[in-house]
Amino acid sequence: MNSLKDMSRFQHRRRIAVAIVIGLILVALLTIRSAWSNDRVHEYIEDFGIGVIVLTILGRMWCTLYIGGRKSSEIVRLGPYSMSRNPLYVFSTIGAFGIGMMTGSLTVSLALAVICYIAFQFVITAEEGYLEKVFGETYTSYKREVPRFFPDPRLYREADVLSVKSSMLYRTLTDGLVFFVSYPLLEFVEYLQGEHILPVLLRLY
Repeated sequence: MNSLKDMSRFQHRRRIAVAIVIGLILVALLTIRSAWSNDRVHEYIEDFGIGVIVLTILGRMWCTLYIGGRKSSEIVRLGPYSMSRNPLYVFSTIGAFGIGMMTGSLTVSLALAVICYIAFQFVITAEEGYLEKVFGETYTSYKREVPRFFPDPRLYREADVLSVKSSMLYRTLTDGLVFFVSYPLLEFVEYLQGEHILPVLLRLY
């Protein structure tokens, strides 16, 4: 029963953290624009951002192939989870960086990634407490051997066979497509700012 309460507690913290991050991202995206005088630089940054978002979606799906449906029942130590204990959060942080690039500003991109990273640290701390209680020495050993966040490619271990719940994979794909929504949304925001309907409070490189 206590484990279920712990699980519910960290899931609640995760929702709060995600809500705060989303709120800060929306404020930034609605009021900050690129300061580049060269439109081509602005466009290059946006185009690269699309590539980063594609990487995010593929990375999150890769994680789901290994963790889908097993997160609360076992410690997965293969694939992306052999290099980082929280690769889903790593890819989500990369996604925040990609969304920031849709503004054409590298400063905004870095700021959103840092905000996302900090928010996830609170979530991870709560999650680790739950996992230590449930899995004991198995998780403690995993903790000692694998980095908390930033991946170490030297530790990579592959699985010979994978089994995954298709519903989890589809859900991850659907969640990831939310990142793509940022592109038309930010193009529309840019249009409204160009028409002086939305204010530009700050321009950053």
